[in-house]
Amino acid sequence: MIELSKKISKLVGKTNAEYGLVKEGDKVLVGFSGGKDSLTLLHSLNHMKRVAPFDFEFKAVTVTYGMGEQVQFLADHCKEHGIEHEIVDTEIFELAGEKIRKNSSFCSFFSRMRRGYIYSTALEQGYNKVALGHHLDDAMESFFMNFFYNGTMRSMPPVYKAENGLEVIRPLIFCRERQLRAFADKNEINVIGDEACPGLRFDVKMPYARAKSKDLLAKLEEDNPQIFVSMKAAFSNIQTSTFFNKEDLDYSKED
Repeated sequence: MIELSKKISKLVGKTNAEYGLVKEGDKVLVGFSGGKDSLTLLHSLNHMKRVAPFDFEFKAVTVTYGMGEQVQFLADHCKEHGIEHEIVDTEIFELAGEKIRKNSSFCSFFSRMRRGYIYSTALEQGYNKVALGHHLDDAMESFFMNFFYNGTMRSMPPVYKAENGLEVIRPLIFCRERQLRAFADKNEINVIGDEACPGLRFDVKMPYARAKSKDLLAKLEEDNPQIFVSMKAAFSNIQTSTFFNKEDLDYSKED
């Protein structure tokens, strides 16, 4: 029996209530890579389905890259816990060899291609929402990556509508990464880690910006253990009139 911590279930329930991520009659397709994040997401939704006062459907989908991945154990895991699951085989890895230049970044390419297959599957099979396993650490790292390297203040919202009409939801967005790791460890679940990253088979640079952002956050949290609490609050308290966007400037106020 998989045991989901009360802390995770409470955070997921609160996030769902506040942002209306999963509602009555929804059909949710879950991106299931087999890592600790997507595993926690899968079992969080399975728990929600048992206890929520509304009905919804969800299914897990695993996208392979076409490099001989062994993912049958993921299908077996879902079957054991009564979760519908589908494997979508692709040739993303072969395509990457043609599209990714030497010493170029690869994360965005694989992420974009994998997301495309998940979206296509959702649309073809009548799902109205796609659930992803991003957590609070991901959101903060994304913010600093965009801030320092892309010149934009952008992160990961709990829910947004994609151009194709699908709603993309992140039920774990207020959970910490260490909570998800603890969930997998406590339940002794076999998870897929970085060894399955297809980029490791290419002569390309590793994701420098994300690694630096993760290191920075670790140092900030060491100095201030409440940094994630503060930043989470700040993400809901953005005062756009204090920045340089002409459309948002409030000329009636002066600091």
